[in-house]
Amino acid sequence: MLTSIRGLSAATLSAGLLISAAPAFANEAEAGEQTPAPATSEIATVTDSEIDRASAPVDAAKASYADGEAGFEVTANVALVSEYRFRGVDLSGGEIAIQGGVDLSTDIGIYAGTWASSLDEDTVGFGSTEVDVYGGWSGDVAEGVSLDVGAIAYLYPDAGAGDFDYIEFYSSIGFTFGPAETTVGVAYAPNQDSLGSTDNFYIYGDVGVGIPNTPVTLTGHLGYTDGFLTFTNDSKAFDWSIGAEAAVYGPLSFGISYVGVEGDGLIDPGGVFTDDAVVFTLSASI
Repeated sequence: MLTSIRGLSAATLSAGLLISAAPAFANEAEAGEQTPAPATSEIATVTDSEIDRASAPVDAAKASYADGEAGFEVTANVALVSEYRFRGVDLSGGEIAIQGGVDLSTDIGIYAGTWASSLDEDTVGFGSTEVDVYGGWSGDVAEGVSLDVGAIAYLYPDAGAGDFDYIEFYSSIGFTFGPAETTVGVAYAPNQDSLGSTDNFYIYGDVGVGIPNTPVTLTGHLGYTDGFLTFTNDSKAFDWSIGAEAAVYGPLSFGISYVGVEGDGLIDPGGVFTDDAVVFTLSASI
């Protein structure tokens, strides 16, 4: 059970599935999803899985340091979201959030990146900005099967006195079946002062299905938290989202998701952090 506002502001739903953003697991995504994590297929309700904010490996033909050396690719993303949801929890006070990130990926699968979002410092208590820094390895392990492993640091540079930053380790496996993509992942934040000297475990599943002959992808997400980052009496909570996203012009895309998370009235009176919400996202990546 969260015992402080810092703990109360829990996890990422970089909304949706398929947006390059926070932690390949972050990819949630974690809303505004995200997506923390971090692979290029994270959804943009915001979010992080956030956790999937990581970039996929790049084709060696695209770029190289020099002949015979490893290739690399740099990508960037930016988003305007109606509110930032991290694993279902509202971290922007129901207000618009501005988000963006930069990723470096290599043709051998190693990647690193950073992603940031504005926060509501009055209700959340983390300051006005979240900055995620992550790195790991991602690549295909069989036809239609990909693996992503890494670590992400959640940083709050202008937070007040106290411990706020924490580190999380993540891993996910993705499957592609024609127009459908599914991802199953886990994230674990070990015992840290910023987590009330406890730990936090998160497991999630994402699915995205492209509608043939249209630019529309339907998305779904289900996550489960066991640990400090919840708003429930027993420190266990489900979060979920359903939505759609579509390419509207060039690199520009639009998304909409319905996002929810479990919360108890004694821990979150009035549902300030855990009320269900419809989240809109306008994003672009290059």
